[in-house]
Amino acid sequence: MKTIRGKLLIYFFVFVVLFQVTAISIFVSSKELINNYDNSFQRFLLLNSISQKSNELYAFTKRYVIEPEEDNAVDYFAKKKQLAADKEKLAEAFDYIERIKVKNYINLIETFLHESELTIGFVLKGDIEKYTAHLEEVRIAAGYIQESALELIDVELTAYQSFYLDLQVRNGNFVTFIFYLFLMTIVLAIFFALWFANGITSPLNKLSRAAKEVAKGDLVGTPIEVQSNDELKVLGDAFNHMRLNIHSLVQEIKDQSELDQLLKEMELKHLQNQINPHFLFNTLNAVSKMAYLEDANATSSLIDSVAAILRHSLGEIDTHVTLGDEVAIVGDYFNIQKSRFSERVQFITEIDETCLAIKIPRLTLQPLVENAFIHGIEEREEGGMIAITVWQTDEKVIVEVKDNGEGIEPEKITDLLTLVSARDDHVGHSTGIGLTNVIRRLQLFYQTTHVVEIESQIGQSTTIRLLLPKLFEGDKG
Repeated sequence: MKTIRGKLLIYFFVFVVLFQVTAISIFVSSKELINNYDNSFQRFLLLNSISQKSNELYAFTKRYVIEPEEDNAVDYFAKKKQLAADKEKLAEAFDYIERIKVKNYINLIETFLHESELTIGFVLKGDIEKYTAHLEEVRIAAGYIQESALELIDVELTAYQSFYLDLQVRNGNFVTFIFYLFLMTIVLAIFFALWFANGITSPLNKLSRAAKEVAKGDLVGTPIEVQSNDELKVLGDAFNHMRLNIHSLVQEIKDQSELDQLLKEMELKHLQNQINPHFLFNTLNAVSKMAYLEDANATSSLIDSVAAILRHSLGEIDTHVTLGDEVAIVGDYFNIQKSRFSERVQFITEIDETCLAIKIPRLTLQPLVENAFIHGIEEREEGGMIAITVWQTDEKVIVEVKDNGEGIEPEKITDLLTLVSARDDHVGHSTGIGLTNVIRRLQLFYQTTHVVEIESQIGQSTTIRLLLPKLFEGDKG
């Protein structure tokens, strides 16, 4: 069955996807334009860098010819290395230009570098005639590099002009796209809003008219037909069923005397409210024995567990019991849950029998187990496990209730241990007592704040650990 919430989520998801696709498209287009502009700018910088470094390398070469010192040689080789590195970037940066122009430019740089190396070499040999000739070649090559750089810049500017015109066209198309997108979004939003609103208001109007008919006493009317397959259809069917039931009930009351029937029902409810809990216990015990005599041992055991839990829960909340009593009641609770969930839930107990005589407030352990069951594993289709472990140290008796359920958020654990909230949002099946209530009663009973520890991993497990002092003032009573 589709739900109104589901429809809203689908509509919302469709619009979110639409806007996300649009945003991604705009981002990709803008990113492409920025990359093109950046690449063009980087090519300008590369050509300018090569021009400057070729001039500087010529100057360093000439300086070394005049003063062949080690510092000048270091400057020359550093600048030569930088120019060679820029040369390696040329082929990749200008792959869209005619390869022959880029190849000639690269060859020119290589010639320039080679001539400068020869010049330095003949300076080291002291051959003045040859290094003078090669230095002249270096100068000429440097000039050619400047001229070739200007030619490549001219080609780049021509390509950039085409890119700029394309940018203007894209900008115009983008403005048009935004306008139509805005218009289409408004139209779609209005259409879906009217469609969705009509799907809700139309059945509600039918229900309103039918309710007015019922209010006027017309219990036999045309059944409401709701076409949608959501909560409104369930509501319409429930209303039709309710009207038929009311009509049948009215007819029955008229046949059997309305006044007598109402008086009998009131008397019955009054008598039911007068039943004494001890009578209920005695009745359960009688039913348990009857089931036992009829060889329905499982049913008998289950009834005994229910009676024990009721008797324990209805006892005075401000009295204390032994830990053994609490463990026994938890055993009855486990027995009931096993009858409901069979193998889905596994209960494990590891009890040190010597610890069971310690005094503890009534209804302490059972609410913890119920909390672990309800909020930890009851909704898990694959089932789960609850383990109770009791052991002792020199000063304390330790009681652990552990489950492998959904876990508790760290903020919630802090709120529980610090008693930030005096009211629990969730309580147990039978006790009506929440975790905060248990913690506070333990603190008051033992006159100490550190009586409970909670460890939890979201989606894995929760462990609630009770630290029960062996000696405290309540023992004296």
